[in-house]
Amino acid sequence: MMKTPCKASTDPGCVRVIEKKTQEERDKGKTVEVGRAYFETDNKHFTLLDAPGHRSFVPNMIGGACQADLAVLVISARKGEFETGFERGGQTREHAMLAKTAGVRHLVVLVNKMDDPTVEWSEERYNECKDKLVPYLKKCGFNPKQELTFMPCSGLTGAFLKEVAPPEVCPWYRGPPFLEYIDSLAPLSRSADGPFRMPAVDKYKDMGTVVLGKVESGSARRGQQLLLMPNRRTVEVLQLWSDEDETTLITSGENVKVKLKGVEEEEVSPGFVLCDVVNQCKVAKVFDAQVVILEHKSIICPGYSAVLHIHAAIEECSVKTIICLVDRKSGEKSKTRPRFVKQDQIAIMRMECAWRGLHGALQGVPPDGTLPPLQDEAATATQGSPAAAAGHRQLHQLTSPPRAPRGQDDAGRAPPRHRQPAAGQA
Repeated sequence: MMKTPCKASTDPGCVRVIEKKTQEERDKGKTVEVGRAYFETDNKHFTLLDAPGHRSFVPNMIGGACQADLAVLVISARKGEFETGFERGGQTREHAMLAKTAGVRHLVVLVNKMDDPTVEWSEERYNECKDKLVPYLKKCGFNPKQELTFMPCSGLTGAFLKEVAPPEVCPWYRGPPFLEYIDSLAPLSRSADGPFRMPAVDKYKDMGTVVLGKVESGSARRGQQLLLMPNRRTVEVLQLWSDEDETTLITSGENVKVKLKGVEEEEVSPGFVLCDVVNQCKVAKVFDAQVVILEHKSIICPGYSAVLHIHAAIEECSVKTIICLVDRKSGEKSKTRPRFVKQDQIAIMRMECAWRGLHGALQGVPPDGTLPPLQDEAATATQGSPAAAAGHRQLHQLTSPPRAPRGQDDAGRAPPRHRQPAAGQA
């Protein structure tokens, strides 16, 4: 890692810490891929995932957020910059929602550039940014008292990152600096005794097939037999690395590299899941999900197609049936089947994946069982949680995508001659 002026950045005065930037990222002055680095505090070892912030690379950001336990949302206090990022269409809103949807349990909001001439460590400006953010973060599902922490800081001077700023600079905030705060957080509970689950986020070839990812559940040892889903390939663990250190055992919560025997690099795709041979994760192409419509210009009805992001997998899916609406306050389900849903409504939908199917999330990946977002026209349209698998369909080595479904009526039912299998049937 090195510290360098941002020559290609849109902000010519900033200084950025970068790690192994690609030529494309240096040319654009933007993060494109998820950067990875490591650091240690007095009590903890951290894996830092630098997710891209530009709207063009939201799929990459989702892949990074799905691996995180703690998210840090950096916003600018500079006059005009915060408003641009937070207004409808800005990335602050979308990234906050994506972090919660991806299973992040705690969000630290760093209000940066407090030393800017337009701010000058103004408590009024800090509170203005905070008061605008809290209602939206609460709407995303964050508990303001338990899951949100706000801190002022300056990335240029380092104030409140490692050390507290002098009282004459910022007399109104004397809380702990950022590094001290995250070092003091209580350890997260892990399902180390559960069945092994590790979604693949990347892969490469190096004297064998190496798969990168985060262990979401259970543990694995060198020499152990695992199953790669959805192609059901049995593999053997040859080597293990936790961060950059070789080890013989990996457990829940660790970011790891696994060298495998029994599978070629081209047979592995991001989003595949390494799981226990005995307690396998099921695969379903058809599933029911409770969905919140966040921001969508038009109505959504049966036949609507979008892109599902689940960990590093990107899967086309479509709405087969809208089963019912769910009341926001009471949680009551409507007795009549709606023909469509619109913005700010909650509905239970039956959805179908176009190709490989949904795997892992049906058994608690991410930890809270959330269904990652659907995107439409490069914007995040929905978030939700899987309700049930409507007939688990085990996927073997598929060689071609399934045929497109025939026409459906307003309720989402196929014509009698082409009836879809009922829930619980394969």
